[in-house]
Amino acid sequence: MNQDQRHLARVPTGIRGFDELALGGLPAGRSTLVTGTAGSGKTLFALEFLARGIQRFDEPGVFVTFEENPDDVRTNAASLGLDVETWEKEGKWAFVDASQDKARRAAHLGPYDFGPLIARIEHAIRKTDAHRVALDSMAAILTRFTDVGDVRDELFRVASALDDLGVVTVITAEKSEEYDTTSRHGVEEFVHSNVITMRNVLEHERRRRTIEILKFRGAPHRTGEWLFAIDPNEGILVLPLAFVPARHRASRVRISSGIRELDVMCGGGFFQDALVLLTGPTGAGKTLTCLQYASAAVEAGERCLFYSFDEAREQLGRSAASWGIDLDAMERSGNLKVVAKYPEMSSLEDHFSQLRHAIADFDPARLVIDTLSALERVATPRTLLDFLTGLGSVLRQRDITTLLTALPPDRARLMTTGSAAIEVAGLTDVTIRLHYFEAAGENQRTVSVVQARGTAHDERVRRVTIDETGLHIGRPVSEESGWVDADGGPGVRTDGDEDAVS
Repeated sequence: MNQDQRHLARVPTGIRGFDELALGGLPAGRSTLVTGTAGSGKTLFALEFLARGIQRFDEPGVFVTFEENPDDVRTNAASLGLDVETWEKEGKWAFVDASQDKARRAAHLGPYDFGPLIARIEHAIRKTDAHRVALDSMAAILTRFTDVGDVRDELFRVASALDDLGVVTVITAEKSEEYDTTSRHGVEEFVHSNVITMRNVLEHERRRRTIEILKFRGAPHRTGEWLFAIDPNEGILVLPLAFVPARHRASRVRISSGIRELDVMCGGGFFQDALVLLTGPTGAGKTLTCLQYASAAVEAGERCLFYSFDEAREQLGRSAASWGIDLDAMERSGNLKVVAKYPEMSSLEDHFSQLRHAIADFDPARLVIDTLSALERVATPRTLLDFLTGLGSVLRQRDITTLLTALPPDRARLMTTGSAAIEVAGLTDVTIRLHYFEAAGENQRTVSVVQARGTAHDERVRRVTIDETGLHIGRPVSEESGWVDADGGPGVRTDGDEDAVS
């Protein structure tokens, strides 16, 4: 790679997260092919490329449509808050409607002549002083050509003509398979120096959208597939790159977990911007800890957003009442908002968008997500990591103290192929482990603080009891052979008094 190639100028797309993926934007002076199956987001990418150019860089654009008519494009853009009609009146946006050729194509056989179309595009570029052009979708025209060589020649002709006009061009094209091919005809990707693939993959009866830069000839870029969400207000959001700006500070303010003894174990409570991971098997006390944490927020006059992916709102309220916690009263105070939904109700990227909007609307000081393990039913380990990385960045920017729960890795693997506890552990500031074992015919519970970054913490395993008033932490425990661990590990016994943390 020579010096000129390494410093190839970039054109920012303005699409959130994509320019970070592209290390600055699309390489200048070249057309970019965006391929994908139906519903993968190709048209939206082309639409946003022009819209963000006008909004953020004052660069007019031309949209060439081969399938949808301009009215449909205007309507779709308006659903994202993009006022194309106003931009047209201001001379910043122009349509070249090639969809009207459909009727003529049905009555007229033979190859499509791109000459008149290129002339119309050139006229629109000069009229608007356009810097950007989007062609959506070339597949509608390329089907007219029966010879693959002709397809390649005509694509090269169009791309070269637009490059000569000094515009940055995005050309969309359909493909029939998510992974087996890059393009429908198998030659489109060889004509263009820049190729982006968008996918809408069906896995385990669930859809996930990803974007990949297949090549930027002579220009560096991030590799691999990246999860993206389509936000109803913001368009494409590439996770987690859209949400990971550099952070220059860390909070030193402490807040209470709602359990006094746990605060002591953690060195005085949680830091205000901390991500706290609480792991434990079913029945160990994870949800109860979350409810006490939320109750402490309300008592302190702070807002808490409580996301439950495991229990319905009615079940959560009944459980809380059994420990003397009135969820209804807490919600009426205006300081608690409970959102209860099953993971299967949305894709992981849609859950991310909904959670972001709930955080923006409610503006909480604290957040609970109970439990991350439930999300494994709709996510792969990699997409879950992207979800958590992006979410963590959103939360830290707002100094939101967050309590996340998950099954321990050994239990999670019995249910799924991944483990939320493993995926999120490296991202969190505090890791707390709830545990139980069998002794003398009873289930005995323990708690330990595995890590607490930036602070000294109690590393001892302590006894836990649960009664009608909640969860309580007692004195340390020590190993004792002959006791049976409910998780298959070593048994433990108490060192005397269990009433309080020493």
